[in-house]
Amino acid sequence: MSSPTTLPRLGILWKSRVQLGIKTLNPLQLSLCQIRGGTMGNLENALQQLRAERREAQSQVEKLEKAISLIASLDGTGASRTANQPTGITSAPTRIISEASRRRMARAQKARWEKIRKESKPALVVRAAKTTPSAPAKRTMSASARRKIAAFQRARWAKLRAGREQKAA
Repeated sequence: MSSPTTLPRLGILWKSRVQLGIKTLNPLQLSLCQIRGGTMGNLENALQQLRAERREAQSQVEKLEKAISLIASLDGTGASRTANQPTGITSAPTRIISEASRRRMARAQKARWEKIRKESKPALVVRAAKTTPSAPAKRTMSASARRKIAAFQRARWAKLRAGREQKAA
């Protein structure tokens, strides 16, 4: 038979499934059941090691986030995208803007757009004069023509209904 082995990076001893005659547990579950005779001290050690590894991983993630934000700020955006980040990662708090400031910003934006529209209108008029004439005006139908079409449709539907009634009878 094979000797007990150590789980990587945890220092936990576990026996193979064949030695124990168990086929349903994976090595991690098995190791937690068979940790050095089942003492609670070893369980605590394993738990401490797992927590230490989690802290290391979190610090590594934070370093990566800083590097990503640094590179993102180089392309001119000034901020990293936080929409795809997991919920556990904290980022800079969102800015809270008062209602009065929002109204001022809205008025300023409307003024900017109005200025742009005023500047662009003469250019559109000049362009329209240089191009071919616009499409002819849309034709309208006279009232008598509408009445004739409506009468024709009523006669058509009456004929269809009469044909259905004959088939049903």
